[in-house]
Amino acid sequence: MQEYHNRIRELREEKHITQVRLSTELGVAQETISAYEQGRHLPSVSSLMKLSSILDASMDYIMMKSNVRNMIQVQSLSDNETRLLGYYKKLNASGKEKALSYIEGLNDGLRSGCK
Repeated sequence: MQEYHNRIRELREEKHITQVRLSTELGVAQETISAYEQGRHLPSVSSLMKLSSILDASMDYIMMKSNVRNMIQVQSLSDNETRLLGYYKKLNASGKEKALSYIEGLNDGLRSGCK
């Protein structure tokens, strides 16, 4: 089973980033990065947040809590998409099914040339 420290090394090497460069971007000593990668030191939450951004992977992925590398980035959603997600999350299971059916119906209509 892979450990978090292997994942940090794997992501760093995938990005062709040296320990020295990563330490500079993270604002820690190179020895700290080495300690992370050897499993001798656990990154703080703030360091983990920075690692997530630098290595382009979710904190859960880095810490082996998920196999999903990147979560949807909220800032990449338009205002309308964000609103729709907010409304959707407030619905109960039945409401969510109805909303999905309605949207699928709209898409089917667009595909068949209806407006």
